[in-house]
Parts: sequence; structure tokens; C-alpha cells
Amino acid sequence: MPRVIGIDPGTLSVDLCGLDAGTVFLDRTLPTAEAFADPSAIVSMLDDAHRAAPLDLVAGPSGYGLPLTAAGDLTDADLLLAYLAVKGEAGGIGGLRTLMRALAQSSLPIVLTPGVVHLASVPAHRKVNRVDMGTADKVCAAALAVHDQAARRGCAEREVSLILLELGGAFTAAIGVEDGRIVDGIGGTSGPLGVRAAGALDGEVAYLAGSISKSFLFGGGAATVAGTPDAPAESLAVPGTPRVRLAWEAYVEGAVKAVAALAMTAPRASEVLLSGRLASVHGVRDELARRLSAALPHLSVRAITGFATVAKHAAQGAALIADGLAGGRSSSLVEALGIREASGTVLDHLYVISPAAARARLGLA
Repeated sequence: MPRVIGIDPGTLSVDLCGLDAGTVFLDRTLPTAEAFADPSAIVSMLDDAHRAAPLDLVAGPSGYGLPLTAAGDLTDADLLLAYLAVKGEAGGIGGLRTLMRALAQSSLPIVLTPGVVHLASVPAHRKVNRVDMGTADKVCAAALAVHDQAARRGCAEREVSLILLELGGAFTAAIGVEDGRIVDGIGGTSGPLGVRAAGALDGEVAYLAGSISKSFLFGGGAATVAGTPDAPAESLAVPGTPRVRLAWEAYVEGAVKAVAALAMTAPRASEVLLSGRLASVHGVRDELARRLSAALPHLSVRAITGFATVAKHAAQGAALIADGLAGGRSSSLVEALGIREASGTVLDHLYVISPAAARARLGLA
């Protein structure tokens, strides 16, 4: 049975989850700023794990995603398309390029995995003018959700239909799954208000802003609305002032709207699974369950259980995908999700601007 590791490069933390024949052997988290400043810490963890017993595969930090690609085969163009940040861009997930370059230079078997927009199971018309339908880590979180529901119900992955609501430390996103395959997604930069991030921008707001940087996309969220941009995300669940109440209402209602939208494109979904940092906060989880039950009574609501203690849900899902790609117990999960069949780039479905113009913005010929 394979020995694998999944990595989730979150906005606030980088998490690693290792599975050996299905048993957790690595369960770690590091602050993102620390991991980006010193990528050698992550490389050392992986090297230590490999020395203890050879690793069969590592699902690496994949940003917006690529069709299944070995780290050793990555080009500069691949890195730009995966992380969508031009050289010198200080905000966003551009720091992942430094980490990924360090990982690519190792001899470890590391692959990058797709985002939602790369998946053949998502109809082309839903991809029109979309880039962020769910980053690669959201696909990984969806993998854990499918695994979780299949295990609880004692059924095959192909019999699972659900909506995943990812409540991250910065972004809120949602993924629709029917018959074990992702069919739609609302990514963090195109979705509802997040804790740190504003989500989808009103076009007129974008015009008034004058220019949009990566750091702009990672700000303006519920914490900013509350007037406490540096406060712990959990503080939103205790709306003690009018501004915090305003932020709370916008945050919770936006998440419910995202689920309602996906209930149309994934009508066979029977359950909403909550994942991410805020899914474990009782006030957030209970209020979402109450409102979702009122708006969509046919859907039950619960938080993903997971199997690791520390690593976030996306890291656990990445480990499952790595296990399946390496021929382990999760092979049927990987086949259901169509990970190997992913293709194209995140720019392929643009019409409001041309893919060529988008490539030029990234500095690609």
C-alpha cells in the first residue's frame, strides 16, 4: 500500500497530511508566512518522511491548479498559470512559486493537481469567463467530502451527491458534486464574502478602484466590514457591535446564497458538508445549519469529520488524492473525480478578455 503526503497551502497556514497504507503518519501545520519565507522547512519535513520510509507520491501545493503534472516537469509558464501572479507581485499566493521551485528541485515524487475549471465533469458553459471556480485545494477538500459521505453511508463514491461549503480563514467557496463528480464550483475570488477576502467584486467597484492587485483580492472581507481586519476569524461569531453584526449577516447570508446557487446545478445533492477553519466554530456552524435548513429543507447540514487532528481538510483530501493516484485505497475516489482526465488551463474559457490578453498580463508569450 502506498505511502503519500498531501499539502494544502492555505492563506493562513500550510498543512501536511501523510498516509501510510491509509494510516496517518504526518499531521502538521505551519504559518504560511513562515513556510514561504523558509521553504526549506517544508522540504526538510518531506525529506525526513522519505528517509523514514520511501514516499510513493506527494500532492504538492498547486494554487489554481494544473492538469496532473510532475513537479520535475514544471515550466515557468506552468508556475505562472498555477499561481496567477506576475513577477514582483507582493500579494496573493505568488509566494507559492518559491515553495514549489524548492520542492521541484528535490528528488521526491511530487505532482500538482487540477482546479475545478480543469475538470471534464464541469460543463463548458459553466466555465465561460471563469478562472476561479475552486482552486486545487478546494478540489482536495471536495475529495475528502466525497470520501466522508461514502464512508458514512457505506456506498461507492459514484453514489455520492453533495454540496461542499468551504469556510476558510480568508475565502468562502462552494463546490457541487453529483454522482461522485464535481459539476460546478464557486471559487473564493468569485464567490461570497469571506472572512478576509471580499469575494466576487461588483464590476463598478472594480472600476472605481482603478486597478486590482493580488493583495486587493485578499482583502475587504467580513473582518474589514467589522472594522477589525486583524481580529481572529472566530470573533465574527460574537457580533457585539453594529459593524460586527453587519459583517456577520453579510458573511452568513452570502454563504447560504452560494449553496442555494449550487443546489440548482447539483439538484441531486442530499447534504451540505462544511469544511475549513470556521466549520469548527459552533456559532458559525449552527447558524449556517439553521439558515440552510430553512432555505433548503431537503438538504441536511454537517461538518466534515476528517481523519487527521491538525492538518486542514484540504490537506487530508490531497493525501487521499495522492493515495489514489499511487494505486491505494482511494483509487476509486480519484477515478470518480476524474483527476487524471483534467486538461487545459485556467485561461481557456475567457471571452470578456481574450486568453491571449490574459497570457500577456502574466508575461507569457
